[in-house]
Amino acid sequence: MPKQVDHRERREEIARALWQVVEQRGVSQLSVREVAKEAGISHGALQHYFTSREAMLSFAMELATEQQTQRIAQGLAALGDRPHPRDVIRVMLTEMLPLHADARAASRMSAAYVLEALHNENIHAQARDGMAQGRLLIEQLLRRAIADGHIGPDRDPVAETNLLLALTGFSTLIELDVVAPQEALTALDHHLNRLFTTGGQNTAEDDGRPHSDTA
Repeated sequence: MPKQVDHRERREEIARALWQVVEQRGVSQLSVREVAKEAGISHGALQHYFTSREAMLSFAMELATEQQTQRIAQGLAALGDRPHPRDVIRVMLTEMLPLHADARAASRMSAAYVLEALHNENIHAQARDGMAQGRLLIEQLLRRAIADGHIGPDRDPVAETNLLLALTGFSTLIELDVVAPQEALTALDHHLNRLFTTGGQNTAEDDGRPHSDTA
């Protein structure tokens, strides 16, 4: 009997082919035909799984986000029970930077997605909602850290959330070789150390709590 190909599996294969097109040839080459060629299938076969470029791009971004979330979950699990909030935020932020192959592919995919969102209302809404949810999660973590005394009560959680997210802008600087990955991590740690210094309180780094030097 002929092998049955799982619909989800084939869609994921196409999404990974799209990642390869973006990573190796750039956003300008991102077309249904180029992705089909990269995936080793016909243009018509690809349209069986995705009826439009928009649908294909949206799924590829969803898959990249799912895998990024899984990597973050693995990083958090490695911190053990009741991890310090500084370490939790560090894991989340470093995974957003192109510090290894998988994160680099996700970062470039995200850049392509944002460019598309600027000219596509549907993708704009999806991108905005996804980023807003991620931002809200960071803000909730900061509010809890302030309430628990890990961050000074005089800190504005909204402003601090925005500053933390601004650090993900290192992605562009790393990609263009303006800032080395380790330099970006050093800057991130310096910012987190200042944020989590509350007078008598120690940061996770100062009190001996472990944290990774890489994502």
